[in-house]
Amino acid sequence: MDVAEWLEIEEIKRLKYKYMHCVDKKLWEEMAEVFVPEATAAYSAGHYSYSGRDEIIAWLRKGMERDALHTSHSLHQPEIELVSPDRATGVWKLEDIVVDTEYEITISGAAFYDDRYVKREGRWWIEHIGYERIFEQMESRKDTPSLRLTASMWTTGGASDIKA
Repeated sequence: MDVAEWLEIEEIKRLKYKYMHCVDKKLWEEMAEVFVPEATAAYSAGHYSYSGRDEIIAWLRKGMERDALHTSHSLHQPEIELVSPDRATGVWKLEDIVVDTEYEITISGAAFYDDRYVKREGRWWIEHIGYERIFEQMESRKDTPSLRLTASMWTTGGASDIKA
């Protein structure tokens, strides 16, 4: 791999990291900067499929907008292939945790993202995004009486036993 290819791959990594940053911090307007207008999504092995940047972001926003929902998504092991000067594919390992203080559950799991990227106007964009779960688990936070959420970007005060 030459330096130019390495730089292209680094730009794609930064694009994917920005997507995850926007998801976890609920930055919906900024998220529009990662998708081409005609982007497609197939989350959870296609169970949740959407066409168009606006539809994808609207679905994410609807599901994640609540202050009671806290997420952390970590990406690992990127396998990025430049298939042409303006097209690339990427496979990413995902590990995520979702804490929902309204429904008093914690969800965690792992998945593999399978993405396609396109380069337009001198920069990379997500053309297709999707993942398939390796596993997902859910537990009731009520089952562990001592478990407390002690800090949150979405609530003020930082007191224990946060209820959004």
